[in-house]
Amino acid sequence: MDLDYIVREPENITSKTPILFKLHGYGSNEQDLFSFRESLPADWILVSFRAPKETQFEGYSWFDIDFNNPDQYINIDQAKDASDIVLQNIMAISNKYGLTENKTHLCGFSQGGILCYSLALKNPDLFNYVACLSSYPEEKLLTDIVKDKKRLENLRFFVSHGTDDAIIPFEWGKKAADLLYDLSCYFTFREYMSGHGVNQKNYIDLMDFFSK
Repeated sequence: MDLDYIVREPENITSKTPILFKLHGYGSNEQDLFSFRESLPADWILVSFRAPKETQFEGYSWFDIDFNNPDQYINIDQAKDASDIVLQNIMAISNKYGLTENKTHLCGFSQGGILCYSLALKNPDLFNYVACLSSYPEEKLLTDIVKDKKRLENLRFFVSHGTDDAIIPFEWGKKAADLLYDLSCYFTFREYMSGHGVNQKNYIDLMDFFSK
């Protein structure tokens, strides 16, 4: 399946041009995280995907969510399919631009962040900077992740969560710190006095992460 997406291209593209793929949250669309583009490096390719499933109010989702069932919060089969589709699209777009010596980054909010954990930890050789915002690592999606420290050493995670998040509890988000620590991954975990969103301080810290 070819995903719809919007893109910002730099003036010059070579085999070494960095590319950042963005995955929005439930009920949103490809315009959401694309709004970050003005603060991101001008020489990067920015790609913001639209999830394939339609939701209410002209939004989209990567997989279904059952807010009333914490034990079956997300549809795992759909999430696995979404992860596979995203990976296929990432590879196709990278090949289209002839990116063979570049760094490939991920940024996901909420649902999108859940997929970013899966994509990065299952395919650590493909990715570098990974930002997971207001999200959490879903154990049922991470049963076959890479645990070889040598293969994981090029990954850099930025994890952020609001202490007052009413959609994905802060305690769920904190699980990422334990997981990434156990895997000996490089990561930064930041908490903010906010809800399910990205406040100004969070945004500044995120841009600082991607600028390094």
